[in-house]
Amino acid sequence: RIRLAAIAVWVMPLGLGLVFLALFGAANPVIEYWFSLIDLFALLDLIQLPRLVFWLAVLAGVWAFLRPRLPRFLRRLPRPVRSRTEPPAQARTTIEDVLFGKAAILRALLVFNLLFALQTALDATYLWGGVALPDGLTYAAYAHRGAYPLIVTALLAAGFVLAALRPGSETSEDPLIRRLVYAWVAQNIMLVISSMLRLDLYIGIYALTYLRIAAFVWMGLVAAGLALIIARIALGKSSEWLLSANLLTLSATLYVCCYVNFAALIANYNVDHSYEMNGPGTSLDLFYTRSLGPAALPALDRFFDHQKKVFLADKRDPADAFTEARFRDEQKNWRAWSFRDWRLLRALDKRGPLVVPPGYQPAMPDL
Repeated sequence: RIRLAAIAVWVMPLGLGLVFLALFGAANPVIEYWFSLIDLFALLDLIQLPRLVFWLAVLAGVWAFLRPRLPRFLRRLPRPVRSRTEPPAQARTTIEDVLFGKAAILRALLVFNLLFALQTALDATYLWGGVALPDGLTYAAYAHRGAYPLIVTALLAAGFVLAALRPGSETSEDPLIRRLVYAWVAQNIMLVISSMLRLDLYIGIYALTYLRIAAFVWMGLVAAGLALIIARIALGKSSEWLLSANLLTLSATLYVCCYVNFAALIANYNVDHSYEMNGPGTSLDLFYTRSLGPAALPALDRFFDHQKKVFLADKRDPADAFTEARFRDEQKNWRAWSFRDWRLLRALDKRGPLVVPPGYQPAMPDL
């Protein structure tokens, strides 16, 4: 016979599985294409209301015969008295134990591993293997669509693992559940790596920006957090240890980023990969490159020198001279000195003396 608990134990696995499947559909155009082939209205047309009402009425009629009751004389017999040596009766099972118990978590991990294996197989086929996509789908769309939804998927997976495998709980001691968690977190790390590859392919076509660099850093932190979750489960550490390890990783990342000149990195990458420099990317966005500040001036010089040699045209903007003049004025104040700006000033000095554009007003000295 089918009990209600046997059905309720699948509520959480199937519910979260649908959430992950929806995220995969938003991240993967191939899965979205499969969803588009499902015609829900055609399925609804197969449901005939009169037949449904008829079989519900038949079920109501035969239910009493499917679940017969004991005769009255058997129910009136005295029940055996439990001796003191017998173990006490088990505690009453609550709804929370059924929906989020060990059996539900085990089924959830099985469902999640199968769904993530499908996504990993698609990435291995189309993203890593280079197999041709279905008609109407481009690699740019495949790469761009999957970067951010997959990160949300990895964060939800991390939250589920932390909630399901609390230190000292029954689920954390089960060997099968631990192996399934290891496999699932490993697949999540592969998803994050695939997201980074997707973003890299997209940047190769549509150039680099501050937000895309921040996305790279964020994805790396998510992958490190998932690896720390595996370390916490394997070593039996507490939640405080996991929080401290993540804070240490975040602090180290911020410390390293302080030494990276992101403005120069973005300008050099976009210039080298631009269409005008015979790169694989699109045309250089001069407005965005100039908005990066004085650090982009050396890259712009290389770009305009190449333009002058190839196209015999120099499209320098007087705004670049204003930017350089303002930067040189700021460097006259000893409080504004930095090693990075000193190196930039030396690079600008190699171009020769600056021709101050007409109408330029020097900045007031900072007393």
